[in-house]
Amino acid sequence: MTFGGTTKANVLIVDDTLENLQLLSRILNADGYEARPVSSGAMALQAVEADPPDLILLDINMAPMGGYEVCQRLKANPATQHIPIIFVSALDEAIDKVRAFALGAVDYVTKPFQVAEVLARVRTHLQLEQAHAKLEQSYETLRKLEAMRDSLVHMVVHDLRSPLTALLFGLASLREELTGTVSEDVMLDLTTSEAAAKTIVGMANDLLDVSRLEDSHMPVQLATDDLVQVVHKAVDAVRGMQPGRQVVIEADGPTHAVFDAALIRRVVENLVSNGFKHTPRDRPLRIRIEHIDEPRVSVRDEGQGIPAEFREVIFDKYGTAQARDEGAYHSVGLGLAFCKLAVRAHGGRIGVESEVGVGSEFWFSLPNRTEPS
Repeated sequence: MTFGGTTKANVLIVDDTLENLQLLSRILNADGYEARPVSSGAMALQAVEADPPDLILLDINMAPMGGYEVCQRLKANPATQHIPIIFVSALDEAIDKVRAFALGAVDYVTKPFQVAEVLARVRTHLQLEQAHAKLEQSYETLRKLEAMRDSLVHMVVHDLRSPLTALLFGLASLREELTGTVSEDVMLDLTTSEAAAKTIVGMANDLLDVSRLEDSHMPVQLATDDLVQVVHKAVDAVRGMQPGRQVVIEADGPTHAVFDAALIRRVVENLVSNGFKHTPRDRPLRIRIEHIDEPRVSVRDEGQGIPAEFREVIFDKYGTAQARDEGAYHSVGLGLAFCKLAVRAHGGRIGVESEVGVGSEFWFSLPNRTEPS
């Protein structure tokens, strides 16, 4: 499809009146198109199968197969549904035009037609189709480039995991050996370094697992467990890297549900880590576990809040929302993207409720299941 180059646009004309076929063929050929006239609906389907045209001019009142049926068959076929169809008909009632557009036609010209009008509409829809084809090609190119980028990033991150794990092990061993023999400042530095290394390992794991979840390559091991216990374990893990942080966990009792405990624990860890970033150190982070219509966990911080227009994008990969005050940025990286994919892999829901200047409540819920499926 290179209109304007050496290749002519291929237009199929379908009409059972010889005079109309001759006239339309003549004006299209004169304007630089390749006109292909056929005189019946059955011949039109055969012509499209043999050599799909770039556009179809289609009459309605034909026997035994009318234009509506031809259009319906073409639009039902994935191989031909993209071909733009312009109806050219003596039927001029609104109901006829409505039906034509409902079947998938892009335009409707009433007979007797004006030559300039037919040419203008053919030209317009061919240009639109050409632009659409270029857009599809650009999208495919971008998709391939994104896949190449992700592949490179994954390879680098995968290679970094081994030295990072060794670094973590070394820092932990050094901290144990030096406990009680060095100053508190040195121990604080070691603890801070260990926490930073754990954060980097967590980011690497999130990146790799986001891709696995996107590709449905990460198995979800469903089992009945207590959400309250899983939340406590997640909070202990995160608070171990940020000593002194206050967390208030509210629950009416055990909340049993069917889920992958390891995945959901990481979801809670991400939400708690995110909450710590946006809650003053002297204020508590509040977590609520409940079961009303479905098992639900919510994490409320006391940060700057998230403007309404950013409450969806922050769950996308590398989503970044710009805070309103002083142009600061609320960067969320991959943590929330992982949370969204992990919760949705369970068939659950995730979201955020927020008030600018007051804080945000991130929540997720899991489906009501009585046993693993």
